[in-house]
Amino acid sequence: MKFTKMQGIGNDFIIMEHDELNGMSEKELAVKLCDRHFGIGADGLILVCDSTAQDVRMEIINSDGSEAQMCGNGIRCFTKYVFERGIVKKKKMNIETLAGVIISEVFLDNEGKVNKVRADMGAPVLEREKIPVRGSGTFINQRLPILGKIFYISAVNTGVPHAVIFIDDIDNFDVTAYGQAIEKNENFPAGTNADFVKAIGKDELKMKTWERGAGLTLACGSGACAAAYISYIIGLTNNRVNVNLPGGKLFIEIEDNICMTGPCEKVFAGDVNV
Repeated sequence: MKFTKMQGIGNDFIIMEHDELNGMSEKELAVKLCDRHFGIGADGLILVCDSTAQDVRMEIINSDGSEAQMCGNGIRCFTKYVFERGIVKKKKMNIETLAGVIISEVFLDNEGKVNKVRADMGAPVLEREKIPVRGSGTFINQRLPILGKIFYISAVNTGVPHAVIFIDDIDNFDVTAYGQAIEKNENFPAGTNADFVKAIGKDELKMKTWERGAGLTLACGSGACAAAYISYIIGLTNNRVNVNLPGGKLFIEIEDNICMTGPCEKVFAGDVNV
């Protein structure tokens, strides 16, 4: 099987074209290949698939074998891959995902290589039943006890469900313990990503994410969109903000839709036998 390893500010993926699978289970393959000790190592497996209605279709399987509706850093890597391989020859393309159609645009360096991608992530969803979150209405600044500590949590779907929590001491916070507990909290019937955020100023956020199905990652694109949107609607930041993550920085713009711009890089490519 031919593969390419790519990363978007440290959020790393194995990208394959769907024909390489030869009928093998996508979930089993993701678990095997994403293992960092016995496999290639990645946060997820991304498959390049044909689409009957759009330019191309993206499938993403988390490292635990669960399927994700979408992935912000993943879609930037996917865009770079399909453009540079000539699978899609347009600089602005429509990508089919389980979260809907994502409009993605490449920006080239002097050598004609993709060095960053801007993705229109669509409109954020606040209705509980569509995130999903138990109950009705919205879930903004809701008081929730987690592991004996009270948090004020806001939920939004930016392609996948996110719980956004603002904290002061983000550098010393136990993201793993609280992130795991929030991911599986009964209020989130499909699970959730947990984004721990600190507002540095009106134009800047700092964030760490526990990702549903992948664990602690160096970056989460849809999480950056969620954090920027929630911080904007509650008045902490402006509608254009830089989000600093452990692996790097993303620029988020909020209008009717949320747009995310950031880098993506090829790490290496090769063949693997399974």
